Amino acid sequence: MCRAAVATLLVNVVVGCDLRQSPDQHMFTFPAKISAMQSAEMGPASTESGGPHKDWPQWRGAERDGIAGANDLLDEWPSEGPPLLWTASGLGSGMSSVSIAHESIFTLGHWDGKVWLVCLSAIDGAKRWATEICEGDVPNGTPTVDGQHVFAITREGRVVCSESATGKIIWMRDFVSEFGGSIPTWGYSESPLVEEGRVICTPGADDALIVALDRSTGESIWKTPVPTQMQNKGHAGAGYSSAMVSHAAGVHHYVQMFGCGVVGVAAADGAMLWGYSRVANQTAVIPTPIIHGDYVFVSSGYGTGAALLKLVSTASGLDPEEVYFHRGSEVQNHHGGMVLFDGFVYMGHGNNKGFPLCMDLMSGTVKWGPVRGPGNGSAAVALAEGHLYFRYENSRMALIEATPLGYNEKSIFEIPSNLGKSWPHPAIARKRLYLRDQDVLLCYDLAKEVRN
Repeated sequence: MCRAAVATLLVNVVVGCDLRQSPDQHMFTFPAKISAMQSAEMGPASTESGGPHKDWPQWRGAERDGIAGANDLLDEWPSEGPPLLWTASGLGSGMSSVSIAHESIFTLGHWDGKVWLVCLSAIDGAKRWATEICEGDVPNGTPTVDGQHVFAITREGRVVCSESATGKIIWMRDFVSEFGGSIPTWGYSESPLVEEGRVICTPGADDALIVALDRSTGESIWKTPVPTQMQNKGHAGAGYSSAMVSHAAGVHHYVQMFGCGVVGVAAADGAMLWGYSRVANQTAVIPTPIIHGDYVFVSSGYGTGAALLKLVSTASGLDPEEVYFHRGSEVQNHHGGMVLFDGFVYMGHGNNKGFPLCMDLMSGTVKWGPVRGPGNGSAAVALAEGHLYFRYENSRMALIEATPLGYNEKSIFEIPSNLGKSWPHPAIARKRLYLRDQDVLLCYDLAKEVRN
């Protein structure tokens, strides 16, 4: 992930005292003594993506924002879709998407009652290796490729580090037996964040809401408890979201959604910095937050809504300020994700609906939508070269122009494989579109034909 010079905040938390809370009971600041603050020149991202944004080495791409760094792509598709290069099988069942790096594809699958970490060739889809992780159920999370290792979390809460070339397991930890986590209703669905030698993940336990593990050994570095002030604000335990990096107000920290809302914790030691509970609900908190400078945009389904927060540095730490809040009837992303492009947020709106919607991030003004759209059910969304890739639950794929001027549907096609709900997020790497459908992976050529 590209980083500029930022300030690193080293904090010692004052636990259980002087908590400031907004009058509406949704925003929380957890005071911290600032013991040292220094500028630090961050090195390049450790995730190897084969060049700037060429690959898709983790959940939602190189920057975890659903955006592919590609150009010269088709801006319209034939009725049958872009050229289908190959179809691979043998991935097993599961809703996991794929990561692409080192000319390899990584995903999680389930067969014979066990969970497997699978590696395919990105060239032709041939299976390279499959490593058994544990007995378990169908997985939801997407692996993260970092250097010569790949990290993944199973539905049961096993977090594993393996060699990307061979699949050999280096270390494994267990959210339930080691950290006291409880498996969510639909299983752990997190895709691990690997940053600066730390693996950030969310057991969801009272005394280990978020943990940082040593990238090389799996040993615990720090753990963050659930703040008592946010308990009972939604559903207990981990949500179904994945963490993001933020440097808002010069503070290097991690932003994560869980059952009781969204929080920010210090990267250095896991100190709880701030929290916001208005997007919590009693069922499931799913979408990955959008990080934009000093701002955090969050949304949740089941009638909850969406909010933009501004993080402000104060003498005591970080204050979350609510810029706006939309009720669920106005703006809500159930699952399928949201992307920010040129100052506008694009998403599928509504519970199990995926209605395309465009909103100005800073003002909260809806520019167009929600519109019915060409597919049914929730829509998983990615973006490349100014176009939205909407993958609908009923196996319909749509190409929509990312513009605030109006809804402009460019092309649609039916995904020929239809083995279950078409929920796995699209992955775009090196001008190819990858669509996981349970046991099958389809690879499409997105490159625009060069004509003399």
